[in-house]
Amino acid sequence: MQPVGLIGVGNMGSRIGRRILDHGVTLIGHDLDATRMAAAGIPAAAGVAELVERVEIVLLSLPDSPAIEAVARGGDGLLAHVRPGQVVVDLSTAHPASTRALHEEFAGRGVEFLDAGISGGAAAAEKGTLTLMVGGAPEALDRVRWLLETFSRHIYHMGGSGAGHTTKVLNNFLNGVALAATAEVMVAARRAGLDLKRFLEVVNHGSGVNYATLNRFPHIVEGDYLEGGLTGKLMAKDLKLYLDLVDRLGVPSLTGPGCLAAFQVAIGLGYGDVISNHVVDALGDLAGGVRLCDGRA
Repeated sequence: MQPVGLIGVGNMGSRIGRRILDHGVTLIGHDLDATRMAAAGIPAAAGVAELVERVEIVLLSLPDSPAIEAVARGGDGLLAHVRPGQVVVDLSTAHPASTRALHEEFAGRGVEFLDAGISGGAAAAEKGTLTLMVGGAPEALDRVRWLLETFSRHIYHMGGSGAGHTTKVLNNFLNGVALAATAEVMVAARRAGLDLKRFLEVVNHGSGVNYATLNRFPHIVEGDYLEGGLTGKLMAKDLKLYLDLVDRLGVPSLTGPGCLAAFQVAIGLGYGDVISNHVVDALGDLAGGVRLCDGRA
């Protein structure tokens, strides 16, 4: 079996890479930070050109569209070295318009480009239970499904190029809203003197239940912020993608600006480079120093 290439070995890329290796697939990677390669235990290619030469499938796990475009279009980038018949799978969160433009450029070189947004966070990546939402040719997805199944449990074909990343942007907005709104409510519950564990139990058996109440705050109230996932800065980036998307679609967003503001405040208060769950601490700071895990109010 020919090796698979992975470009981008950060929080998610490293976890996905380890799942691939655990399934006995030969993997070679590339990252601007060589220490990430060693930490993840992934053999490193000398550069993009060598990686592309040795593989049929290239996975991208990069922070945003500018980074993806640089890797694709740079002087020594993917488009300079790909050959007909290869498949590039972008696992990043990217602007759908950028994705569609890259799809056309890769198609001009006989290469399939799939946009495969991922959901589930670092914990699901560790377990190999991610959910993937994929845009692009269904035949190309069929070719790489065996590989995607090494790190995901659910794979959905959403339509043509850009459909996967559109789905991811919409999903991430709901994730951000649930996190910001629940953080606000939890700070209020603390100030009101409620037992936070009992409060979460009530919410999770009531109409206020959401991903944050089920999977985030039961840990946060114990002092575990689930570090290693999406940072505050990346959450804000995704929310900006959402607002740009709905603006292009002519759909008004009344909750989007407020949700973005919550994470921008968190960034301003120094929580931008830690997991976005710390938005609850930013709101707690504004409420006079409230923390959920130590009872201060």
